[in-house]
Amino acid sequence: MEQQRGALTGSGTTSDKSTKQEEETPLMQQRVVAVEKLKVMVALDESDGSFYALNWALKNLLTPKISFGPISGDIDESVGLHDEQGCMLYLVHVQNSFQSYVYPAGPGLHTAAFAASSVVESVRKAQAEISATILERALTFCRHSKVRAETLILEGDPKEEICKAIEQTHVDMLVIGSRGLGQIKRAFLGSVSDYCAHHASCPVLIVKPPKDAYLSTSSK
Repeated sequence: MEQQRGALTGSGTTSDKSTKQEEETPLMQQRVVAVEKLKVMVALDESDGSFYALNWALKNLLTPKISFGPISGDIDESVGLHDEQGCMLYLVHVQNSFQSYVYPAGPGLHTAAFAASSVVESVRKAQAEISATILERALTFCRHSKVRAETLILEGDPKEEICKAIEQTHVDMLVIGSRGLGQIKRAFLGSVSDYCAHHASCPVLIVKPPKDAYLSTSSK
């Protein structure tokens, strides 16, 4: 073992190979992380299930267990995937399209009433506040784990918008929580996680929380 270390530091034989290793030693002494960059997207809504998925991703995907230190063999666990050579996390929240709030005005099939401009403004303001609250809570989780994150607020059908965002950001993986829809709701409404699993252009990790799962109040 000592002979191998001596060869790496240039104290071994005087062969051409050893000389080349001597020249590379300063570069080898730089602190590096032995993991390639990883781009992950986490889809969020107001449910605890989506935050459980975020918490799971931060602990199991985005926070490294071990990283390499200097050539002396020391291990530095403080250097993580979130450094300049580390991962990129995208937090995405999709607001329902405002068309969902248009309602029929009467029994006629082609008759509809549109909300007044004041109502439209009120609804959009409420949506913006909800999105800000959700993403700020998510960023608190990220800061606690020392992981950089970018936030995306989209509008439309969550299933379709998430898949579009994946194509635009070229992420390596989507992490999404399972809301545990019953069989009837799943049949009529469909599942965002199921849709993304079949249509997303990247691997999809669906995180299903245990029944007794809870989030630390310090992270909320």
